[in-house]
Amino acid sequence: MRSAAFVTAFIPFLAGAAGAEITGTPLPYRSGDLAFEGYVARNEAVPSRGIVLIAHDWDGLTAYERTRAQMLAAQGYTAVALDLYGTAEDPQGVEDYRRLSGALLGDRPELRARLQAAMAAAEGLPGAEAGRVLIGYCFGGSAALEAARAGAETQGFVIFHGGLATPEGQDYAAVTAPVQLFHGSADPASGPETLAAALTGLSAAGVAHGAEVYGNVRHAFTVWGGRDYDAGADAQSWQGMLDFLSEAL
Repeated sequence: MRSAAFVTAFIPFLAGAAGAEITGTPLPYRSGDLAFEGYVARNEAVPSRGIVLIAHDWDGLTAYERTRAQMLAAQGYTAVALDLYGTAEDPQGVEDYRRLSGALLGDRPELRARLQAAMAAAEGLPGAEAGRVLIGYCFGGSAALEAARAGAETQGFVIFHGGLATPEGQDYAAVTAPVQLFHGSADPASGPETLAAALTGLSAAGVAHGAEVYGNVRHAFTVWGGRDYDAGADAQSWQGMLDFLSEAL
Protein backbone atom coordinates (compact mmCIF):
# COMPACT_ATOMS: atom_id res chain seq x y z
CA MET A 1 0.00 0.00 0.00
CA ARG A 2 1.39 3.45 -0.88
CA SER A 3 2.36 5.58 2.06
CA ALA A 4 0.82 8.97 2.80
CA ALA A 5 4.29 10.45 2.35
CA PHE A 6 4.40 9.16 -1.22
CA VAL A 7 0.99 10.58 -2.05
CA THR A 8 1.94 13.99 -0.64
CA ALA A 9 5.28 14.10 -2.44
CA PHE A 10 3.83 13.10 -5.79
CA ILE A 11 0.48 14.92 -5.89
CA PRO A 12 1.70 17.27 -8.68
CA PHE A 13 2.82 14.35 -10.85
CA LEU A 14 -0.30 12.29 -10.21
CA ALA A 15 -2.54 15.27 -10.91
CA GLY A 16 -0.73 15.82 -14.20
CA ALA A 17 -1.21 12.20 -15.17
CA ALA A 18 -4.91 12.35 -14.30
CA GLY A 19 -5.44 15.46 -16.44
CA ALA A 20 -3.54 14.19 -19.47
CA GLU A 21 -4.87 11.95 -22.21
CA ILE A 22 -2.62 9.02 -21.36
CA THR A 23 -2.87 5.85 -23.42
CA GLY A 24 -1.17 2.59 -22.53
CA THR A 25 -0.47 -0.06 -25.15
CA PRO A 26 1.58 -3.27 -25.30
CA LEU A 27 4.83 -3.41 -27.26
CA PRO A 28 5.53 -6.97 -28.46
CA TYR A 29 8.97 -7.89 -29.78
CA ARG A 30 11.38 -10.81 -29.94
CA SER A 31 14.98 -11.48 -29.00
CA GLY A 32 16.31 -14.71 -30.43
CA ASP A 33 13.67 -17.40 -29.92
CA LEU A 34 11.97 -15.61 -27.01
CA ALA A 35 8.89 -13.37 -27.03
CA PHE A 36 8.72 -10.19 -24.95
CA GLU A 37 6.07 -7.57 -24.27
CA GLY A 38 6.86 -4.06 -23.12
CA TYR A 39 4.43 -1.27 -22.27
CA VAL A 40 4.13 2.14 -23.93
CA ALA A 41 2.52 5.15 -22.23
CA ARG A 42 1.91 8.36 -24.12
CA ASN A 43 -0.09 11.57 -23.96
CA GLU A 44 -1.81 11.62 -27.34
CA ALA A 45 -2.78 15.27 -26.95
CA VAL A 46 0.75 16.67 -27.29
CA PRO A 47 3.81 16.05 -29.49
CA SER A 48 6.25 13.69 -27.82
CA ARG A 49 9.32 15.28 -26.25
CA GLY A 50 11.34 12.09 -26.79
CA ILE A 51 11.47 8.50 -25.64
CA VAL A 52 12.26 7.39 -22.10
CA LEU A 53 13.02 3.69 -21.79
CA ILE A 54 12.49 2.12 -18.35
CA ALA A 55 14.42 -1.01 -17.32
CA HIS A 56 12.50 -2.81 -14.58
CA ASP A 57 13.38 -3.91 -11.07
CA TRP A 58 14.23 -7.55 -10.32
CA ASP A 59 10.55 -8.52 -10.01
CA GLY A 60 9.95 -7.85 -13.71
CA LEU A 61 7.69 -5.44 -15.56
CA THR A 62 4.89 -4.70 -13.09
CA ALA A 63 2.34 -2.01 -12.24
CA TYR A 64 5.22 -0.04 -10.72
CA GLU A 65 6.97 0.50 -14.05
CA ARG A 66 3.64 1.11 -15.80
CA THR A 67 2.81 3.83 -13.28
CA ARG A 68 6.23 5.43 -13.71
CA ALA A 69 5.67 5.30 -17.48
CA GLN A 70 2.32 7.05 -17.10
CA MET A 71 3.94 9.73 -14.93
CA LEU A 72 6.54 10.32 -17.64
CA ALA A 73 3.85 10.39 -20.31
CA ALA A 74 2.11 13.13 -18.32
CA GLN A 75 5.32 15.14 -18.74
CA GLY A 76 5.07 14.78 -22.52
CA TYR A 77 7.44 11.87 -23.11
CA THR A 78 6.81 8.56 -24.84
CA ALA A 79 7.61 6.19 -21.98
CA VAL A 80 8.47 2.57 -22.71
CA ALA A 81 8.69 0.02 -19.89
CA LEU A 82 10.97 -2.74 -21.15
CA ASP A 83 10.48 -6.47 -20.59
CA LEU A 84 13.78 -8.22 -19.90
CA TYR A 85 12.39 -11.59 -18.75
CA GLY A 86 10.02 -12.57 -21.57
CA THR A 87 6.35 -13.49 -21.74
CA ALA A 88 7.02 -17.09 -20.73
CA GLU A 89 8.06 -15.95 -17.26
CA ASP A 90 5.69 -14.93 -14.48
CA PRO A 91 7.85 -14.27 -11.40
CA GLN A 92 5.93 -14.74 -8.15
CA GLY A 93 8.43 -14.23 -5.34
CA VAL A 94 11.98 -13.65 -4.19
CA GLU A 95 13.23 -17.01 -5.43
CA ASP A 96 11.95 -16.25 -8.95
CA TYR A 97 13.27 -12.69 -8.82
CA ARG A 98 16.71 -13.89 -7.76
CA ARG A 99 16.75 -16.66 -10.38
CA LEU A 100 15.75 -14.46 -13.30
CA SER A 101 17.85 -11.42 -12.48
CA GLY A 102 20.81 -13.58 -11.48
CA ALA A 103 20.69 -15.50 -14.75
CA LEU A 104 20.94 -12.29 -16.78
CA LEU A 105 23.61 -10.73 -14.60
CA GLY A 106 25.55 -13.95 -15.03
CA ASP A 107 25.14 -13.88 -18.83
CA ARG A 108 26.00 -10.35 -19.90
CA PRO A 109 25.85 -11.06 -23.66
CA GLU A 110 22.26 -12.28 -23.26
CA LEU A 111 21.36 -9.24 -21.16
CA ARG A 112 22.83 -6.96 -23.82
CA ALA A 113 20.94 -8.78 -26.57
CA ARG A 114 17.61 -8.36 -24.77
CA LEU A 115 18.29 -4.69 -24.07
CA GLN A 116 19.20 -4.11 -27.71
CA ALA A 117 16.04 -5.87 -28.93
CA ALA A 118 13.83 -3.86 -26.57
CA MET A 119 15.42 -0.57 -27.57
CA ALA A 120 15.12 -1.44 -31.25
CA ALA A 121 11.40 -2.18 -30.80
CA ALA A 122 10.89 1.41 -29.59
CA GLU A 123 12.67 3.05 -32.51
CA GLY A 124 9.50 3.69 -34.53
CA LEU A 125 7.48 5.24 -31.71
CA PRO A 126 6.48 8.93 -31.58
CA GLY A 127 9.33 11.02 -30.21
CA ALA A 128 12.11 8.86 -31.62
CA GLU A 129 13.40 11.78 -33.69
CA ALA A 130 13.96 13.79 -30.47
CA GLY A 131 16.18 11.09 -28.98
CA ARG A 132 15.96 8.63 -26.13
CA VAL A 133 17.16 8.18 -22.55
CA LEU A 134 17.42 4.86 -20.74
CA ILE A 135 16.57 4.79 -17.03
CA GLY A 136 16.54 1.86 -14.64
CA TYR A 137 15.54 0.91 -11.11
CA CYS A 138 17.64 -1.51 -9.00
CA PHE A 139 18.29 -4.51 -11.30
CA GLY A 140 17.13 -2.24 -14.10
CA GLY A 141 19.80 0.24 -13.07
CA SER A 142 22.40 -2.50 -13.45
CA ALA A 143 20.91 -3.29 -16.87
CA ALA A 144 21.04 0.38 -17.92
CA LEU A 145 24.70 0.57 -16.94
CA GLU A 146 25.32 -2.62 -18.94
CA ALA A 147 23.74 -0.96 -21.97
CA ALA A 148 25.90 2.11 -21.39
CA ARG A 149 29.10 0.07 -21.22
CA ALA A 150 28.00 -1.77 -24.38
CA GLY A 151 27.92 1.55 -26.25
CA ALA A 152 24.14 1.85 -26.63
CA GLU A 153 23.36 5.05 -28.50
CA THR A 154 21.16 7.25 -26.35
CA GLN A 155 21.11 10.82 -25.06
CA GLY A 156 21.66 9.64 -21.51
CA PHE A 157 21.37 7.03 -18.77
CA VAL A 158 19.71 7.50 -15.37
CA ILE A 159 20.29 4.98 -12.58
CA PHE A 160 18.10 4.71 -9.48
CA HIS A 161 19.67 2.63 -6.66
CA GLY A 162 21.29 0.34 -9.20
CA GLY A 163 23.91 -2.34 -8.78
CA LEU A 164 27.04 -0.32 -9.54
CA ALA A 165 29.77 -2.96 -9.58
CA THR A 166 31.68 -3.11 -12.86
CA PRO A 167 31.98 -6.71 -14.15
CA GLU A 168 35.48 -8.07 -14.61
CA GLY A 169 36.90 -7.12 -18.00
CA GLN A 170 34.49 -4.22 -18.54
CA ASP A 171 34.96 -0.44 -18.36
CA TYR A 172 33.18 2.74 -19.42
CA ALA A 173 35.25 3.52 -22.52
CA ALA A 174 32.35 2.88 -24.94
CA VAL A 175 29.74 5.02 -23.16
CA THR A 176 28.18 7.46 -25.62
CA ALA A 177 26.17 9.79 -23.35
CA PRO A 178 25.99 11.31 -19.84
CA VAL A 179 25.26 9.06 -16.87
CA GLN A 180 23.31 10.27 -13.82
CA LEU A 181 23.24 8.25 -10.59
CA PHE A 182 20.73 8.56 -7.74
CA HIS A 183 21.87 6.52 -4.75
CA GLY A 184 21.50 6.10 -1.00
CA SER A 185 24.59 6.34 1.18
CA ALA A 186 23.36 3.43 3.32
CA ASP A 187 22.68 1.11 0.35
CA PRO A 188 23.93 -2.34 1.44
CA ALA A 189 23.86 -3.69 -2.13
CA SER A 190 26.21 -1.09 -3.61
CA GLY A 191 27.95 0.64 -0.74
CA PRO A 192 30.06 3.81 -0.76
CA GLU A 193 33.15 1.98 -2.01
CA THR A 194 31.26 0.56 -5.00
CA LEU A 195 29.74 3.95 -5.74
CA ALA A 196 33.17 5.57 -5.60
CA ALA A 197 34.61 2.92 -7.93
CA ALA A 198 31.83 3.53 -10.47
CA LEU A 199 32.41 7.28 -10.38
CA THR A 200 36.16 6.73 -10.74
CA GLY A 201 35.55 4.50 -13.76
CA LEU A 202 33.27 7.05 -15.40
CA SER A 203 35.77 9.84 -14.76
CA ALA A 204 38.70 7.82 -16.07
CA ALA A 205 36.78 7.19 -19.31
CA GLY A 206 35.93 10.88 -19.69
CA VAL A 207 32.20 10.25 -19.45
CA ALA A 208 30.03 13.18 -18.40
CA HIS A 209 28.34 12.10 -15.21
CA GLY A 210 26.69 13.21 -12.00
CA ALA A 211 25.56 11.66 -8.75
CA GLU A 212 23.05 12.63 -6.08
CA VAL A 213 23.66 10.71 -2.86
CA TYR A 214 21.05 10.74 -0.11
CA GLY A 215 22.41 10.44 3.41
CA ASN A 216 21.30 7.46 5.53
CA VAL A 217 18.99 6.30 2.74
CA ARG A 218 18.99 2.59 2.02
CA HIS A 219 18.65 0.58 -1.17
CA ALA A 220 15.18 0.65 -2.78
CA PHE A 221 14.25 4.20 -1.77
CA THR A 222 11.86 4.70 -4.73
CA VAL A 223 9.79 1.54 -4.16
CA TRP A 224 6.46 2.70 -2.79
CA GLY A 225 5.45 0.94 0.41
CA GLY A 226 8.75 -0.94 0.67
CA ARG A 227 10.84 -1.07 3.83
CA ASP A 228 13.52 1.19 2.29
CA TYR A 229 11.13 3.72 0.79
CA ASP A 230 12.13 7.34 1.41
CA ALA A 231 9.64 9.94 0.20
CA GLY A 232 12.15 12.78 0.21
CA ALA A 233 14.78 10.91 -1.80
CA ASP A 234 12.09 9.60 -4.15
CA ALA A 235 10.72 13.07 -4.89
CA GLN A 236 14.19 14.64 -5.21
CA SER A 237 15.49 11.95 -7.52
CA TRP A 238 12.36 12.10 -9.69
CA GLN A 239 12.75 15.85 -10.10
CA GLY A 240 16.46 15.37 -10.75
CA MET A 241 15.61 12.93 -13.52
CA LEU A 242 13.11 15.36 -15.06
CA ASP A 243 15.79 18.05 -15.06
CA PHE A 244 18.20 15.61 -16.73
CA LEU A 245 15.59 14.74 -19.37
CA SER A 246 14.90 18.40 -20.10
CA GLU A 247 18.57 18.91 -20.94
CA ALA A 248 19.06 15.62 -22.81
CA LEU A 249 15.94 15.56 -25.00
